Amino acid sequence: MSNQFSFNQRLLLGLTLFSMFFGAGNLIFPPYLGSLAGVDMPWAMAGFAITAVCFPILGVMTVARSGGLMMLASRVHPQFAFIFTLLIYLSIGPCVAIPRTASTSFEMALAPLFTATTEPFFLDFSPLVCAQFLYSVFFFGLAGIMALNPEKLTQRLGKVTSPALIIMIALLFLACLFRPIAGYGLALPPYDLNAFVRGFLEGYQTMDTLAALNFGLIIALNVQALGVSNTEGVVRETVKAGMIAGFFLITIYLALAHIGATVGGAGLITENGAQTLTSVAEIQFGSWGIILLGMIFFVACLNTCVGLLSCCSDYFTKVFPALSYRGWLLVFVLCSMVVSNAGLTLILKLSIPVLMSIYPVALMLIILGLAHHFNQNFSKVYPLTITMTAIVSVAGALKDIGVDVPLLSHLPFYSIGLEWVTPALIGWVIGIFYSKRHLEI
Repeated sequence: MSNQFSFNQRLLLGLTLFSMFFGAGNLIFPPYLGSLAGVDMPWAMAGFAITAVCFPILGVMTVARSGGLMMLASRVHPQFAFIFTLLIYLSIGPCVAIPRTASTSFEMALAPLFTATTEPFFLDFSPLVCAQFLYSVFFFGLAGIMALNPEKLTQRLGKVTSPALIIMIALLFLACLFRPIAGYGLALPPYDLNAFVRGFLEGYQTMDTLAALNFGLIIALNVQALGVSNTEGVVRETVKAGMIAGFFLITIYLALAHIGATVGGAGLITENGAQTLTSVAEIQFGSWGIILLGMIFFVACLNTCVGLLSCCSDYFTKVFPALSYRGWLLVFVLCSMVVSNAGLTLILKLSIPVLMSIYPVALMLIILGLAHHFNQNFSKVYPLTITMTAIVSVAGALKDIGVDVPLLSHLPFYSIGLEWVTPALIGWVIGIFYSKRHLEI
């Protein structure tokens, strides 16, 4: 049994990880960013790439080298590891991310066909509501079947759906490249000031850093299924898969941002990235463009849904073994189906405070993990850094839902939404000195 892959096997694994990352938010946010950032799009995308590409890939690498998310988070405290991991799985699982895949793909692919009439259709429900329910049954049924064997995702996502997705996005990009709608326009609010920082914050919305902390285990299963057995080989191939996935992510993001920038340059006003892509597809390909865009959203969201269902079911099977993997898979399919029918707007509204609370903690945990060779000599660094980060990030999330937190506005970088950075660094420094003092005593 070989302990290293050929180039084709690594490419296959990298495409699998890319397809698991690239879902609803990944399609929505870059084109909208481009449409607003205009000539400042490169700066905005540089910031976006840090939280939407670099940290997710670094997260996969860190978790792989740490032996799993629970092992990484246990460096803070075992109880923190349990609660934080559970919160992440719920947020990328049935509470936000999984339902969002169905809601987004429905609103892009089928919702326009049912908006003309609001007359009751069945039991006083409109045709739109009935169609969304039937679509969610089909979508989650298909995703559940594909997720039945998580160790075979490379055969289903890497070989089939991921290449198909890249080809379809490339068609849209090439059309804009050779038949541009317009040049880049001027940067519009909020990208006219601090485009880099705004892009950095928008990267939160993809939720990829949270997902990265969990995808590593599923990729490791696929590495083992392809023939690598020893721990060192699994970690090495998982890291290389992350690098390949990162290349595809940044390439596709830049293509989507360019598409959005041309829409903004043409003066077309859109409310979100989905509308931005719809405008481009219709201009470039007419009614066929809407069909192409619907297929892009369906495949992208299905890929991510399958990956999320797999890693969530695998985690809950280990933590709550009363149900088997397939039992938990059924639970998440049914729960996500119910939540998805609440609609995309409500899901996105509820997700923002959750992301603002958890995301900074995840970022700092990855940074600490990357510097573990240094931090391992200071036992208090992990708990103090993460505690300081968590307190401020939760306070920031409360501010976003209207709760007044007076002291928050006095912190550095408050005006750009990065008020958690300074407390995190202070916690890190205090952790080092406190650990040294504890050792001396």
